[in-house]
Amino acid sequence: MMQKVKELPLVMIRKIGYSYPNGTVALKAIDLNIFKGELVGIMGKNGAGKTSLIRTLNGLIRPTYGNIFINSQNISSKSIATLSKHVGIIFQNPSHQLFANSVEEEIKFSLKSFNLPKEEIQIKIDQILQEYNLEKYRNRSPLNLSGGESKKLAIASIICRNPEILVFDEPTLGQDAKEIEFFINLITRERKNGKTIIIITHNVEFAYEYIPRTILMADGQIIADGPTKKVLNNEFLINQTSLILPQIRQFNLVLQQNKFHDVEDVLSTNEMIDYLRNYIKQKSSNV
Repeated sequence: MMQKVKELPLVMIRKIGYSYPNGTVALKAIDLNIFKGELVGIMGKNGAGKTSLIRTLNGLIRPTYGNIFINSQNISSKSIATLSKHVGIIFQNPSHQLFANSVEEEIKFSLKSFNLPKEEIQIKIDQILQEYNLEKYRNRSPLNLSGGESKKLAIASIICRNPEILVFDEPTLGQDAKEIEFFINLITRERKNGKTIIIITHNVEFAYEYIPRTILMADGQIIADGPTKKVLNNEFLINQTSLILPQIRQFNLVLQQNKFHDVEDVLSTNEMIDYLRNYIKQKSSNV
């Protein structure tokens, strides 16, 4: 009987560290594996090293020591242009990556490296603008878009290159409910397309509901890595990273303190709703 070959991580980070030119130590001996198709959150207070870590993935900064492997290849000698074909980063502030004179030109520039025929590039541009509801802004300067629209354009300009790894830095920050719903649908679709997704976020509620695995960072180090509900229910870890417990966990603790001893420690919103419905039903039947 043939033995199943163990899957190698898509991203392997081995003991990397990074210090900025001014001497600030941003990363300290980071070890991390991320597998193809995973959806992973990175959380921690400002200055924990989250953004520095993701910038090493496409060569924007190079580790002071240690190695990073993508698809089992050491990326130390690869150019930013080469790495950007595999790793697409959408930054917190869209203006940091939007620079063309119009929305259409922004998408066109992203597609140039594929050396496609002019007609095919135009077809792709039209499809992308329609998909992201940016058609009416085709000729508008990216600088004159709203925050939500400019974030959509930044996402579209990266995803149109079809990188296998997508990295989002604070994608829900400043977004309304409709824009967050758009983003949730987007990452759901991209995961179905086989993409690996990494999300930096301070949004505990979003992470708790939608991200299966969470990495917590503090002072340039990884202090926890595991199932999101387990990590974000840990009060000690939450305090270390200056986050807050998810609201559902806070409600859970209140119930336990008020003698609802059968409430489980880890519940999703839907599970809590089911628990309360059953409790009310039982109470009603006992009246």
